[in-house]
Amino acid sequence: MIHKAKDLSPDQRQVIESLIGRSMLEDEAISVRAFSPAAISDERRTEIVEELKRYFAEVDANRKSVSPGEAEDILTEAIRSVRPGYRARQ
Repeated sequence: MIHKAKDLSPDQRQVIESLIGRSMLEDEAISVRAFSPAAISDERRTEIVEELKRYFAEVDANRKSVSPGEAEDILTEAIRSVRPGYRARQ
């Protein structure tokens, strides 16, 4: 279920803002969902973490160097490609 920030009670809004770590804008909406995490052994979780570390180390080793501003622009463009209404926080 999706709730609009403007429709939340003050108590609900306070709880949600404490969970997300910031104030909500009036035109934002919030969706809350409960789920049970996948059952995965500690051993398998460790294997996955190690695989990811190796993968990201390879990606980092092969990437070209860019300025922080260029990196921010690249990330913003990628986010906007899947979330057209995305606005970078200032």
